[in-house]
Amino acid sequence: MTINRDPDVAVTAVPSDAELARSLDGDFRSDHATVEGLRLHYVAGGTGRPLILLPGWPETWWEFRKVMPALAAGGRRVIAVDLPGMGGSDKPAAGYDKKTMAGAIHGLVRALGYDQVDLAGHDVGSQVAFSFAVNHPEATRKVAMLDILHPDASYYEIRMLPVPGVPIFPWWAAFNQVADLPEQLLAGRFRRLVDWLFDKFLVDRNSVTPLDRAVYAHAYDNPDAIRSGNAWYGTFGQDIVDLGTYGKVTAPLLGMVSNLGNGLYSAQMRATLPNQGTDVEVVVLPDAGHYFVDENPQAIIDKFNEFFV
Repeated sequence: MTINRDPDVAVTAVPSDAELARSLDGDFRSDHATVEGLRLHYVAGGTGRPLILLPGWPETWWEFRKVMPALAAGGRRVIAVDLPGMGGSDKPAAGYDKKTMAGAIHGLVRALGYDQVDLAGHDVGSQVAFSFAVNHPEATRKVAMLDILHPDASYYEIRMLPVPGVPIFPWWAAFNQVADLPEQLLAGRFRRLVDWLFDKFLVDRNSVTPLDRAVYAHAYDNPDAIRSGNAWYGTFGQDIVDLGTYGKVTAPLLGMVSNLGNGLYSAQMRATLPNQGTDVEVVVLPDAGHYFVDENPQAIIDKFNEFFV
């Protein structure tokens, strides 16, 4: 496919993952590990008990840039992973249901030499973290889910038209499941979508800088990256089936959620998450949007330092 670059979007030079990792305070390094033929990219630093960080759409490991140094300084080995299909990780033809993705992360954990880890995920990363915890309880010490729950049957009830007075209209949940068309529309123009999402779902738009936006857009700005990222949504049906076979998460489970959509997100998490674990805490962040890891990193650092002890 020929990629027609958007002439109205300025081209920003994007540092490599290795350069970005070195820009963080502390000794962070970019690396790869191959798990059953799947090459996964991660950035790690610090020493101590391992904490796996799983980002969401449309971001990469760079989502955690503002919290990684402080979390590592607290005596942890902090490992931010590009999910299968994301950034510097491989983009296979299949395997984007959250159970399979969690299996890949479990394989990475084993490849790095760990028997048990703490995990935290945001957005799609939150769904993978939940699946990891419920499918690999022996490898899960504690787990945090940020702003998004694992797909359940309520996803089938998401309105196609915006409800008056409710400012959330998740059109992308359907758009990203359309075969072939998103790649044709967005390749070479993904910065447009990145800017729209951050401008709509941040309270402080400046918390994600032009360089940050360029890093994310660069990671998704080709047909293969768009296809693989959208496949996280295309597997929701299988994820819902899988959820019906799961018991409860037995590890301590933290939910952190924004007050987005007049409290719609927070109400859903407070109602749902306590039924999905045996030891659950839910914290609402009132002054941040969906991308609160970028927007309110100190709240993440403080709560993680309290929870992951």
